[in-house]
Amino acid sequence: MKERKPFLLRIDPILHLALEAWAHQELRSLNGQIEYLLKEAVAKLRKAIAEVESENREAPG
Repeated sequence: MKERKPFLLRIDPILHLALEAWAHQELRSLNGQIEYLLKEAVAKLRKAIAEVESENREAPG
């Protein structure tokens, strides 16, 4: 498994509390919740990009 890359994240205290509560509901650590959300966002972005590229290939030109 790849080594995890630690870094400092500064966020608004209210956002921190909301993420912490959400993580608790999902039975994750705060770090795990943030990583999960980031992975989901990247996957969604990649899917959207792939769909646009697919549409561009199929469009008559």
